[in-house]
Amino acid sequence: MADGEDKESKTEDATEKKIRDAVEKGQLPFAKEVPVFGSLLAIMVFLVFLAQPGAVELGGFLSMFIERADEWSLATEHDAVLLYRQVFLEIAKLLAGLMALLIAAGIAASVLQNVPSFVLDRIQPKLSRVSLKQGWGRLFGQQGLAEFAKSLGKLILAGFVLWFAMRGVETELLAGMITQPEAFGAVIRDLAIDIIVAIVSIMALIAVIDLLWSRFHWKQDLRMTKQEIKDEIKQAEGDPIMKSRLRSLQRDRARRRMMDEVPKATLVIANPTHFSIALRYVREETPAPVVIAKGQDLIALKIREIAEAHEIPVFEDVALARSMYDQVSVDSVIPPQFYQAVAELVRVLYTNKAAPAAGKVTS
Repeated sequence: MADGEDKESKTEDATEKKIRDAVEKGQLPFAKEVPVFGSLLAIMVFLVFLAQPGAVELGGFLSMFIERADEWSLATEHDAVLLYRQVFLEIAKLLAGLMALLIAAGIAASVLQNVPSFVLDRIQPKLSRVSLKQGWGRLFGQQGLAEFAKSLGKLILAGFVLWFAMRGVETELLAGMITQPEAFGAVIRDLAIDIIVAIVSIMALIAVIDLLWSRFHWKQDLRMTKQEIKDEIKQAEGDPIMKSRLRSLQRDRARRRMMDEVPKATLVIANPTHFSIALRYVREETPAPVVIAKGQDLIALKIREIAEAHEIPVFEDVALARSMYDQVSVDSVIPPQFYQAVAELVRVLYTNKAAPAAGKVTS
């Protein structure tokens, strides 16, 4: 009941992340009938293009073996092994082409469905794979019953096609029996080709249906509930509380670094307690003053406090402080529109350099 309710609640298509995770775990759609179709297609190709030349060559060898049997010595066990080995090699040459085609078809049927990838999780031993309970569920569960119905339908359909293809075979066989042996072999070959073509045709249809069904079923299994999508989005974007906490920590670190730079300032412009901008100007370092700290309210008071503790001149200019605070950035030179105003403060600073620079200087 719980499984049914869970499936009913999975109304949303899988996200790209869910699909990507399934692919990385090797959970890919695979149509089992496609390799079967590939194998039958390989057999048909073998019968049409390779079987006749190979069979003629093998028949020539066997006929020579029968007609000149006295030339083959079987006096010892070694002679028998040599004879067996030669016959085996002749048969193997005939079947080598078929084996190569079957292997190529099997690999192609798998590669064309999914790109090969090495997934360690798929080969790791798991107790669930040898569990009798889960094995019973796979055999007699919904998926197992669907596989059984598919196999039964395939067997019935293939049997019907085979019966239809073999109608009138008796007449052809009887007609071939009164011909030369070589001609009768051709009759057998033609009948085999007709049968395999019929089976391959129906298997092509079954393979296409199975391919479409496997991909549809795979997408259905990956469907998600609305809550799962919300959780995935939250995980991707991060917990809002945690993100807020991280932003706060980053601001605190940046503020501490900024405060550590205030003792290096040349002067501070204040308003008088709401805004503070600390500037550093050394002709050998930069062509224009650089903002090394700025702050509002409590931070402004802290900047001013540090400046006064290090005997850095503080200029109170309400309009200039407010205007600069909105237009300057920390670790950047001041904009050109403030050059004249700041240059005047620097001039005053150098003029009063000989006097004690304690605390506050009013412009």
